[in-house]
Amino acid sequence: MGNLLKSGSGHFWIGLKEYFFITLGLLSYVLGWVIFLIPNNLVGGGVTGISAILLYAFDIPVSISFFIMNLILLLISLKVLGGSFGIKTVYAIIIASVFFDLVPRFVPQTFINEIAISNGKLLCSIFGGAVAGFGIGMCFSQGGSTGGTDIIALMVSKYRNISPGKVILLIDIFVIASSLLLPAKEITDAAGNIIGMESFGERFARLLYGYLLIGTTSYTIDLYISGTKQSLQVFIFSKKYSGIADYITGVMGRGVTVLDSQGWYTKNPGKVLLVLVRKTDLNSIYKVVKSVDKDAFMSVGNVMGVYGKGFDKIKQ
Repeated sequence: MGNLLKSGSGHFWIGLKEYFFITLGLLSYVLGWVIFLIPNNLVGGGVTGISAILLYAFDIPVSISFFIMNLILLLISLKVLGGSFGIKTVYAIIIASVFFDLVPRFVPQTFINEIAISNGKLLCSIFGGAVAGFGIGMCFSQGGSTGGTDIIALMVSKYRNISPGKVILLIDIFVIASSLLLPAKEITDAAGNIIGMESFGERFARLLYGYLLIGTTSYTIDLYISGTKQSLQVFIFSKKYSGIADYITGVMGRGVTVLDSQGWYTKNPGKVLLVLVRKTDLNSIYKVVKSVDKDAFMSVGNVMGVYGKGFDKIKQ
């Protein structure tokens, strides 16, 4: 009974940690847009890119259009996909919408002017894409999703032999290209006086900045995911192997293989635990091994790929 309670408590804290990092990732994603992209009238991909266009053209707040479009897509996906996304996507959509409404109120305009506008649109496309991509990567690593084009991609791939990545890329290209249809904006000086109208060249430059933005975002996501999904192979030599194995399987939710061994020096039989874990789980392994058996011996090595339940899926 005690082990069950301990296991339940462990799962609770693991779930809490996942939602904490999803929330942190969403905050990073929103900060990338609020600080670097929207103040420079830049357009990115996905639902947020469409929301930015609606903001520039009709002054519709991003928080409202982002929530409404994601809600519509989510309702359609429930019909088409049968609720494949789950509670984490619903949570992410709601929290991101709230952040898009609240964060601009707490970020001073002077700070935005100094860190973003004064550095130009080129650097802001790179910085904004990196910050937003870092946030998306953090969400993905915890099993979350920002919704939007992810939902469209899964619905298309269900009925057509097209990968979700290609669908998302095509949608992003179309969304950014549509920014050319935006009416020319007025250009003002530091005092707020109108000094001219935005030229076609400036709007075309915004298009190029948008493609640079999605490239930076995609690269940052891949970089983050490849780091957090790195797998390790751990061998644990301990006389108290059963307590360590119970924790790893019951609390961490990872499989453990118990191997028979024999020390050649002592000629005594023993047991060795073989565990495959993500790099992010390694600290938890260290802690439990140290608390159960401080004299345990461990060997940790990187592995190229791990496929199966709890890791990556084998794809054709």
